Amino acid sequence: MNSNKLLRTVLILVIATAAISGTVDNVAKEYAEQSLTRALVTFTAARALNGAVSVAQGTEVAVEPGGVGVILTPGQILDPINDLIERFSGVMLVAASSLGLQLVLLEISSWWVVTAMLIVSLAVWLSSIWSRRVRGNKYVAMTVRLTLMLTFLRLAVPLVVICTNLIFDAFLLTKHDSATAELNRSSTRIAAVNIQYDETKNHDAVLSPSDDRSRSEKPDEELSEWDSFLDGLPDIEDIGSELKSSSKDFYSGVADWFSGISVSTRMDQLKESAENATRHIVDLIVIFVLQTILFPLGFLWIFVEVMKAAAVRSISAIKIEKS
Repeated sequence: MNSNKLLRTVLILVIATAAISGTVDNVAKEYAEQSLTRALVTFTAARALNGAVSVAQGTEVAVEPGGVGVILTPGQILDPINDLIERFSGVMLVAASSLGLQLVLLEISSWWVVTAMLIVSLAVWLSSIWSRRVRGNKYVAMTVRLTLMLTFLRLAVPLVVICTNLIFDAFLLTKHDSATAELNRSSTRIAAVNIQYDETKNHDAVLSPSDDRSRSEKPDEELSEWDSFLDGLPDIEDIGSELKSSSKDFYSGVADWFSGISVSTRMDQLKESAENATRHIVDLIVIFVLQTILFPLGFLWIFVEVMKAAAVRSISAIKIEKS
């Protein structure tokens, strides 16, 4: 029996020390702030990827195979990942809200009024353990229940935050950092593809002016002299027309071929980046759901069950000692 009393006394002293010192609160706040910072960094990376994807989706490519105009939008291959990013943004909003709520609850639980009430109730409980007269009071059982409830209010949130982040650091931190870095790399690759394609398109537009514009820029006098010259050489004009037509067909075919290569290459690059980003977005969703929802609820349930078991054992011990 004395060992049971000693154990309960040690437990009361540990709870009182944790409540008064604030060490548990400081560690929990540091963990919560680090988690919130990680969530915001990941959310920023997701928004940057969303911006790069949106730019890629809005790019149009004009190709004229065989003289028939076709407009392609290779960036539409990223439409599924854009939808996934929107859903991921919703998950990150819930995760950031959960982490912000943890910080608010830490502030409330560390309020000096809660701490003072807990210390008073712990003192009464300690007195009931070692004093028969106090133990005989009919309100002792109610005081024990109140003490355990105040212990839950004062220490549940800090302990849940600490336990959650210990599990996170041990099993999920490395995977989180790797997935976030890959998300940033995917965003950079997609943005680089956009820039490279825009530069190529502008370069082609400058180096390949239309033949009609070139003719329109010639002075009227030169055109007249050239027409007069061609009138005098009908056979050469026919040959020139055939060469000109053949040149146009050749240039159109080559341009369409290079455009097809450019579009195909760009689609492959975008597809590869999208697949890579999708895999890591799913990993980050799992990580943040575990860290901000499942782990806290699991540890909170464990803490409640421990408090319930402690209440039952303590009240039973008081009744036995009374008798």
